[in-house]
Amino acid sequence: MSPAPAPEVLRAPLVVEFPFTRSLGPVQSAFLTGLRERSVLGVRCHDGRVLVPPVEYDPVTAEEIRELVEVAATGTVTTWAWNPSPRPHQPLDTPFAWALVTLDGADTAILHALDAPGPEAVRTGMRVRIRWAATRTGAITDIACFEPYDGAPGGEPRPFQGEFADPVSGIVVPARLDYTYSPGRAQSRFLAALADHRTIGERCPSCQKVYVPPRGACPTCGVATAGQTEVGPRGTVTTYCVVNIKAQNLDIEVPYVYAHIALDGADLALHGRIGGIPYDQVRMGLRVAPVWTEGGRYPDHYRPTGEPDADYDSYKELL
Repeated sequence: MSPAPAPEVLRAPLVVEFPFTRSLGPVQSAFLTGLRERSVLGVRCHDGRVLVPPVEYDPVTAEEIRELVEVAATGTVTTWAWNPSPRPHQPLDTPFAWALVTLDGADTAILHALDAPGPEAVRTGMRVRIRWAATRTGAITDIACFEPYDGAPGGEPRPFQGEFADPVSGIVVPARLDYTYSPGRAQSRFLAALADHRTIGERCPSCQKVYVPPRGACPTCGVATAGQTEVGPRGTVTTYCVVNIKAQNLDIEVPYVYAHIALDGADLALHGRIGGIPYDQVRMGLRVAPVWTEGGRYPDHYRPTGEPDADYDSYKELL
């Protein structure tokens, strides 16, 4: 008897990306505004150390520090790593080194790209200088990169007494993580069933709980789950939130509701969007069913079934 064929190993690219918006205090504002003006500012601690990039509190004593000083645009590489394959949106589109550089007058190092023809041209202790970006806006990218430098070292840090016109008060930083995801055998079976408009979980042989989506092992008992069990398709909203901020690349009008839904027969609630009902009529205990779009491999959303609301005691353990 020939063995059963091995299940298909699923893999898919996954990108997590969002803009991170933050306001700046007086120290970070001065640092980024200084970069816009081709000036590097650090902050002096009470013991005389100069920190670049600056922080608002001494990392050793936690004391507040506000004394700004200007350091040189030249420095020394303290350590480095070669990047042979730059990724999109990195500082350079040709191979370069990530380097920690201690600027002349500073006691800490700043991380940035070092432009060099190859790893053989980079070494710890080499002298470098800042290559400024042609267009500067008040961001760390105003430093285009570092480049080799054989000139004279910079002097001592100088007290910064001036003020900048139109200081930078906030920044928006794109955060992005892209990788290849493989869900494993249990979730691969779950995804294959969804494509067939079915929802399956797996039961723990010890506590008998049915996990949806299955994880391959019971997080409580620590044993492998088995015995695939079809659940749903209907379920109960256990808790929910109203989303009022429109996400990029998501064609859904706000406000809308995202909910925890306990499918009938499951012992773990999954996430899903609620549709087919005004957002302010969604409630705990609402009975819902999945809606698949044509060709969809997973439910597009869940909508009310018209059944009476579930009793709280029936789902209180699944909140």
